[in-house]
Amino acid sequence: MKLYILEDEVLILQHILQIVNKIDYLEVVGSAAEIAVAAKEIPAVKPDIILADIRLKDGDSFHLFHEIGIADFQVIFLTAYDQYAIQALNLGAFGYLLKPIDEVSLTALLNKCFHHSEQEKFEQQQLAVSREHYLAQGLGASKRIALKSVEYIEIVNIDDIMFCKSDRGYTSFYLNDGREIVVSKGLKDYESLLTPFGFLRCHQSFLVNFKYVKKYYREGYLQMENKENILVSSRKKEEVIKYLENIA
Repeated sequence: MKLYILEDEVLILQHILQIVNKIDYLEVVGSAAEIAVAAKEIPAVKPDIILADIRLKDGDSFHLFHEIGIADFQVIFLTAYDQYAIQALNLGAFGYLLKPIDEVSLTALLNKCFHHSEQEKFEQQQLAVSREHYLAQGLGASKRIALKSVEYIEIVNIDDIMFCKSDRGYTSFYLNDGREIVVSKGLKDYESLLTPFGFLRCHQSFLVNFKYVKKYYREGYLQMENKENILVSSRKKEEVIKYLENIA
C-alpha cells in the first residue's frame, strides 16, 4: 500500500518514517511540510493511506481534504490538539492519533487500514463474479426491487432507477420520473444486487445506472439525462471510461 505523509515537524516526520519503514506492506511515496505542496502531489502519486498533521505552517489540512475529498484514500490525522477529533471523524477520517505518536497505536491503526483495504478488494472481486454470473443467466432489465422507506414499501423496476446516493447509512434512490425514495440501508447493501443490471459504483457515494448517463467529463464527473452531475473518484475514472467504451 502506498503511504503519503503530511507533517511539517522534522523530528516527528523522522519518527514516523522509522515506524512505517518496519511495515512490509507499506511504501512511502511522498511527504510534504506544506499544504500547497501536498495538494499537487497527492493526486499525482495516488496514495492508499495519508498520515496528515492537522495544523501546518500554511494552514490546516481540513481545508485540503475538503477540496480534494477523501473518497480515494484513507486518512489518519495526527495532532497535539484533541479538540479536532470530532471534526476529523465528521470529515470521514479513518483514524485520529494524538502527538506524541505512539508506535504501537500507529502500527495498529495502519494494520486496520490494510485489512480494511483488503476486504474492499475482496468485495469488489465478489461483485465482479456476481455480475458475470447474473449476466450469464441472461437476466433481463425488467427485474424489480423492494424499497422500504419510513412510510411504505414500494416495488420499483430496476430499469427505472437512474442512480443511488449514499448519505450516512441511508441510501437515496433517484427514479426516472423525478421521485426520490430514501431507505435506511447503506449503498453497499444494494451494490451487489444492482451491479449486474448496468450499475457501477463510480464514487464512494454514488451507484449509477449507465443507461441514463449522457456525458462523461474528464474533470471527473458524469452528466445524467436529468442534468444531474455525478462525481467520479480518481480511482474509478479508468473503469468508467472502459465501461463507456464497451457500451454498444
